[in-house]
Parts: sequence; C-alpha cells; structure tokens
Amino acid sequence: MDPSSLSKVEELRPCTQGYSLLLKVLSAKPVAVHRPSNQRPGSRQQGPMRISECIVGDDTGVVVFTARNEQVDVMKVGATVEVTNAKVDMYKGSMRLAVDSRRGTLKAAESPASELKVKEDNNLSLIEFEQITMMM
Repeated sequence: MDPSSLSKVEELRPCTQGYSLLLKVLSAKPVAVHRPSNQRPGSRQQGPMRISECIVGDDTGVVVFTARNEQVDVMKVGATVEVTNAKVDMYKGSMRLAVDSRRGTLKAAESPASELKVKEDNNLSLIEFEQITMMM
C-alpha cells in the first residue's frame, strides 16, 4: 500500500466512503452472533454472522471499526491492518468504520508497523452527530 495514498483517521467524515488506511487494532469485542433465519439460496454467508466492535487507530486518532464474519479473524489486538475502500456508517449518531467485502478489502499489513503510534485521546466515535433536514 502506497503511504502517500493513505487517509488518516482524523479525515473520516460521516456517511462517506473510499478510504484506504493503515490501522493498529487496540481492542476487539465480539458483540453479536446472528443466525440467519431466512437465508437465501446461493448466499455467500454460511452459518451464523459474527460481529465485533474494534477500536482501531493511527497517529491522528481512533475510531470504532465494525468487523463482520471473516473480518473478525483479522482484527486481533496488536495487529496492524490495511483497509481499502472503507466507508463510514452512522450508528446512534456516532461514526463506525466498516469494509463491505464486495467493494473493499481488509487484510493484515504486509509489513506490520509495530512502531505505529496511535493517538488514543482523539476518538472520533465519541463525537455525536445530529442529522439536520433542510427544507428549501
């Protein structure tokens, strides 16, 4: 991954996409296992859906990353990961970084940046956003 093409956590904005980042995993907490009740034939999802909320960051800040299924296995505490074409979803007014496996990728970094210092006191997921509808 070309360092000059990377975004930084502090650049993330609500409801945007297309981010490529190099991140360190600070925590990973399983939050749900869903068993699909009406799985469609031919669906790629086999078995229960696994979801973990992870705190990830770089030298500009941290954000919650929602890992799904096989992504959960990559998001190990202390690991450095490469994320491409990530999106920022909103959940209860706060930002959550995610990668749709059809459009983006999440993988362990080829050269782990063990020296990657994370700015933990700038948690973008703690900022509460409010949607404002404007009538023209």
